[in-house]
Amino acid sequence: MTDRYASFVQSAAGRALVKRLGLPDPPRLRRHHPGDPLLPGPALLGAATGGRLAEPVARILTTAGVELADPTAATPTDTPQRYGALLFDATGITDSTDLRQLYDFFHPQARAVLPSGRVIVLGTPPQECPTPRAATAQRALEGLVRSIGKEFGRGVTAQLVQVTRDGNAATAGPDRSHGTDGPDHSAGTLTSLASTLRFLLSGRSAYVSGQVIRIGTGDASAPADWDRPLDGQIVLVTGAARGIGAALARVLARDGAQVLALDIPAAGDALAAVANDIGGTAVQLDLTAPDAPTRLADHLASRHGRVDVVVHNAGITRDRTLGRMDADRWDQVIDVNLSSQERINDVLLERELIPAGGRIVAVSSIAGIAGNRGQTNYATSKAGVIGLVDSLAPALHDRGISVNAVAPGFIETRLTARIPLVVREAGRRMNSLAQGGLPVDVAETIGWLAWPASGAVTGNVVRVCGQSLLGA
Repeated sequence: MTDRYASFVQSAAGRALVKRLGLPDPPRLRRHHPGDPLLPGPALLGAATGGRLAEPVARILTTAGVELADPTAATPTDTPQRYGALLFDATGITDSTDLRQLYDFFHPQARAVLPSGRVIVLGTPPQECPTPRAATAQRALEGLVRSIGKEFGRGVTAQLVQVTRDGNAATAGPDRSHGTDGPDHSAGTLTSLASTLRFLLSGRSAYVSGQVIRIGTGDASAPADWDRPLDGQIVLVTGAARGIGAALARVLARDGAQVLALDIPAAGDALAAVANDIGGTAVQLDLTAPDAPTRLADHLASRHGRVDVVVHNAGITRDRTLGRMDADRWDQVIDVNLSSQERINDVLLERELIPAGGRIVAVSSIAGIAGNRGQTNYATSKAGVIGLVDSLAPALHDRGISVNAVAPGFIETRLTARIPLVVREAGRRMNSLAQGGLPVDVAETIGWLAWPASGAVTGNVVRVCGQSLLGA
């Protein structure tokens, strides 16, 4: 679906009108293409006094081919330094008075970030802080990051990445999580920090902004080739015939995965076209059938012996206000969007078809966070998906299986094309990037969560919404 307003804004006449009338100004977003550098310019890395992540982050960036800027280097007065990213290690902030260090770093550089640049603040999960003052200061970082995401403009995104204090914090008791003052990161934590930084700095994260991402502990392995981070992985994508599901299948195959694309028999032709296009396998199955979980498990066991990544993307809407909704509309949405996921997970986990190092990624929605008029059934099911992540992530941690969700906002699909014009335009503009996202934006985010290198990223719900003004 074409966003004609965004196309008009890119023209000379459109830019003049936008500037004169103060209209929304959707920037042209930088999206990923294989072989692209992570950033359009150098990165500036700063740290609060006592920060524990600046050194490992510098090594990660250097390994990824990112140029680290020298803030003390002299530049001609008429050519100020511009940066592809600003990164700040805020883990040393242990009191509200220390927050001044954020101002001192970001204030001089607020206009120095290139279009579609990135801002990343690194912190400590507040629940792991040794004192109430430290937890208070770390929680304050969320307000900074979300405000930067709304202020800097021009496609610049901002995120907070919370990294566990030490390699044993997620599995040990509360005393151990407060550990020593020095860094003690597990290899899995640092590998997942690398995967997360590579995702957030790149064009893959074009429509992700204002998010808090937690990195704990877990097994994670860096790929031989970061352009093909899913080499050798067997990935199941449900609802793969169209829209976000089809984009998912293509992105995961591009990244090296062997994709099993699943959808209902009625979508067989479209499903076959997607599977043929990516060299994958089409699986026709109604997930609400009583024997669906067993049939799917039998197929995976006989053909592959396992499934490394399960992406629960299949979903439906049956909109009606609650007072006018019949029971069938309620039951269908809950069954497809939530209950079928639980049944499939139960069987695949019971039969140990998802091995250690496996990934479960589910698609929620900002409707599951903020609610939506006329979608009580849909919002309930998508909030349930978030509950699924919250409950399964700690339960599966010791098995080495990560569980995460993405929550898309306004994404340009055939479903949003049916929304009345005024409502559709409001949905597109009510976010920090002033435009709708694309199915590939959701797919890229799920791809990152599916990477073997992201094993310590678990229990997260990442919104792909351009920092929507709706919800938390």
